[in-house]
Amino acid sequence: MRIPKIASAFLFVGCVVAYLTYVKWHIDGMRPALSRPPYYHSRIGSDGDHRLTSPDLTSKRFQYGIMFDAGSTGTRVHIFKFVLEENVAPKLSHETFKAIKPGLSAYADDPDKCREGIQELLDVAKGSVPESMWNTTPLVLKATAGLRLLPGEKATHLLDKVREVFRESPFLSRGDSVSIMDGTDEGISAWITVNFLIGSLHGKDKRTVGMLDLGGGSTQITFSPQDEKTIQTSPVDYITSFQMFNSTHTLYSHSYLGLGLMSARLAILGGTEGQPLEGSQELVSPCLAPDFTDQWEHAEVVYTVKGQKAGEPIYESCYKKVEKVLYRKVKKAEEAKDMNFYAFSYYYDRAVDIGVIDEKTGGVINVGDYIEAAKRVCNSMVDSPGKHPFLCLDLTYISALLQELGFPKEKVFKLARKIDDVETSWALGATFHYIESLSRP
Repeated sequence: MRIPKIASAFLFVGCVVAYLTYVKWHIDGMRPALSRPPYYHSRIGSDGDHRLTSPDLTSKRFQYGIMFDAGSTGTRVHIFKFVLEENVAPKLSHETFKAIKPGLSAYADDPDKCREGIQELLDVAKGSVPESMWNTTPLVLKATAGLRLLPGEKATHLLDKVREVFRESPFLSRGDSVSIMDGTDEGISAWITVNFLIGSLHGKDKRTVGMLDLGGGSTQITFSPQDEKTIQTSPVDYITSFQMFNSTHTLYSHSYLGLGLMSARLAILGGTEGQPLEGSQELVSPCLAPDFTDQWEHAEVVYTVKGQKAGEPIYESCYKKVEKVLYRKVKKAEEAKDMNFYAFSYYYDRAVDIGVIDEKTGGVINVGDYIEAAKRVCNSMVDSPGKHPFLCLDLTYISALLQELGFPKEKVFKLARKIDDVETSWALGATFHYIESLSRP
């Protein structure tokens, strides 16, 4: 059968198109995929830096943030470097950290003396942030329990001096750059830090963890309640909601001012925060070894502390003192006992002291471990105060505090100073919050 000429033409064109398509497909298969987007991932360098590795970091947008943590026992600076991407959580590229002692509150009677330490930490920031980005890098100081416990006028004078030093710096400093941090905000910021570092904030279906922090002047508990009953029955100021990384988070968070370990220690010994004793600053307590006498300084007051012979074992006598200090001051959070928690600061330090965890790597501990260690340490002080004369008191207080918060003896906590070699303080979370505030109208 003869094929019409027009059909022959279509057949010829079809063959040519098929051939050209094959050639293009073959060549594309052999060509390197240069147009594919680069792959980024986090790693921890051998020098402890938290960096991003990438075939082309120069194409990314960076943001630096400088956060001063003015705590009760010292001042710390965190210099964070973030990689910014559209519509996703930023990535932490690098952190520089340095701490100095004492805390700002030590200069309450002579605020000018705080300038030297602040300037020392600012010099660290200058060496960490490229000079071209100094004027766009936010500089923030947030003071915690140490300044919350000072008389208002003294705290104001200290913060005014810090503002003066900040204004003289080349960094971005606004009217809200220096402030006393609300205790609840401290807990929320620490919760953000921990959950960001473990990856729980990078997906809606990931379960978050709770956070316990025991500082010198205050202690915080923060978690995301899963039971509506917790939200409905908790005091209204314990529940807060906020948006971050395109998600809304509802948290149970409360800070107990005056129940940090050092403030509680003073109360258990018989002293009162901010009210030095008249005459001799002498405190006598059954939580210390019977024949023990020494000097102890707290909030610029030097006390003479002495042990007290009791008619019953030291642990039982000490526990009764602790119970009186905690009486009706702590609210149980029923749901918390069923959630995973990280614990920080003095929870960590005392676990190291009793040998339950390694000082560098951390580990896990349960409430019962603190209880048994308290009994062992307290009752061994009948013969000697040991190397840590306050360890009996501190452990007894920690074990009682955790139980008052609603945690049973078998409850296990994860203890960590760092996650992926980044400090587990509130500073990272607070820096996120502040940088986001800069973009708001």
